[in-house]
Amino acid sequence: MMLLIIKNYKVVLFIVVLLSTVSCSKKEKEHYDIVISDINLIEIENGNITTKTVYVNDGKITKIEAYDSIDNYVTKNKIDGTNKYLLPGFWDNHIHLRGGKSLIEENRNLLPLFIANGITTVRDAGGDLTLEILKWRKEINDNTLVGPTIYTSGPKLDGTNATWAGSLPIESSEDITKALDSLEKIPSDFVKIYDSRISRENYLEILKQATDRKMISSGHMPFTVELNEALDYGIGAIEHLYYVLKGCSTKESEITQAIIQKELGFWDAMDDLIISYNDSTAQNTFQNLKKTNTYVVPTLHIGNILSYLDEVDHTQDPYLKIIGKGIIKTYEGRIKRALNASEKAKKTRKELNTFFKTLTKSLHDADVRLLAGSDSGAYNSYTYSGISLHQELEALVSTGLSPLEAIQTSAYNGSKFLKKDEISGTIKIGKNSDLVILNSNPIERIKNTQDIYKVIKGSQVYDPKKMQID
Repeated sequence: MMLLIIKNYKVVLFIVVLLSTVSCSKKEKEHYDIVISDINLIEIENGNITTKTVYVNDGKITKIEAYDSIDNYVTKNKIDGTNKYLLPGFWDNHIHLRGGKSLIEENRNLLPLFIANGITTVRDAGGDLTLEILKWRKEINDNTLVGPTIYTSGPKLDGTNATWAGSLPIESSEDITKALDSLEKIPSDFVKIYDSRISRENYLEILKQATDRKMISSGHMPFTVELNEALDYGIGAIEHLYYVLKGCSTKESEITQAIIQKELGFWDAMDDLIISYNDSTAQNTFQNLKKTNTYVVPTLHIGNILSYLDEVDHTQDPYLKIIGKGIIKTYEGRIKRALNASEKAKKTRKELNTFFKTLTKSLHDADVRLLAGSDSGAYNSYTYSGISLHQELEALVSTGLSPLEAIQTSAYNGSKFLKKDEISGTIKIGKNSDLVILNSNPIERIKNTQDIYKVIKGSQVYDPKKMQID
């Protein structure tokens, strides 16, 4: 009897094993939209490089393995990453889509330029095309338009008769409440404040109300306000370095009062600010920027361009054949002002531009978070969409940052500033598959960020060399 049981047990075990084997052999292979095999994955947080195979489905990174399990999956898009480098798609953290109705189509045509340059996300820092941007954003998300993810402020906040068209005029606390209400309804991704007409009181009140609402803010800063006041009221990011420079001066309070009394103008203050720059004062300011987690957007490349408009001939720039004629027409204002400026003004601008390079490195050394932004867009002469972000990274490296440190100011810091780091900024399972594949190592040489093999935006793969840019 016992022998019969044992024999029957062996038969059952054999059948179970056989059925299990048959079941496994018939198991369906996993399907992936994109598989990038055997690529040098750069961990942007620390620069470590490891060979990985990355799997993408539905616009998300779903798996990262140390080997290519080719027998276990099927994909409609296999990319051989051998001897290539994978990074998060670049972010341009300061652009402008603007210029009114006559430039709507030309602005729309700029969007593929970002993808062609490996830029999968942009931060639009205010303009007059909000409705169009929201439409483009949906079309990009639906894959009916080639372009980057657009985070936008919507219209800027400024005083009445503001410099930029489309700005919301602020003259009272009630105006601020209404303006912020309207931005939340868009919804905007951050509040952008400009300084052409805004009063000191309204500027600080905007920051207070935005902070109370937990809205992210960034902007210029009127010279009627001291930098530490803006930090205390909660500004999230300082656009450009003029305002940081002011906070590094031993004469900041004196210059602020002179501005309030209309005894001194913005540009007239620059020489005094450079002369009165003080290392001890600067370090205190840097520590306050760090303590308040305030980001700084240096925009060095456009500074280089605008400071030498009177000397450099841009008429043969290749991008002039790509950018719309209407946008090129908007360049004329800055060009004329640069050419007609006094010799003193030209000299001051160049000295300031040089000083800003040192200031950028000092900010970085003090662990202040920087954001790479090109300031490209209509009216900003010869600062071209897409390529200018790479030129900004080069400018950051020229100040003394390493290539890795410069690259970190793009997607890595940008996603943190806009609180999107749970979905972007690094290559991790569950994050958006916005990626750039480079032919050469950008950690070794910053110009290699331009040596682009493929760009992945969600589930779409783009070859920059084959993209038709009109």
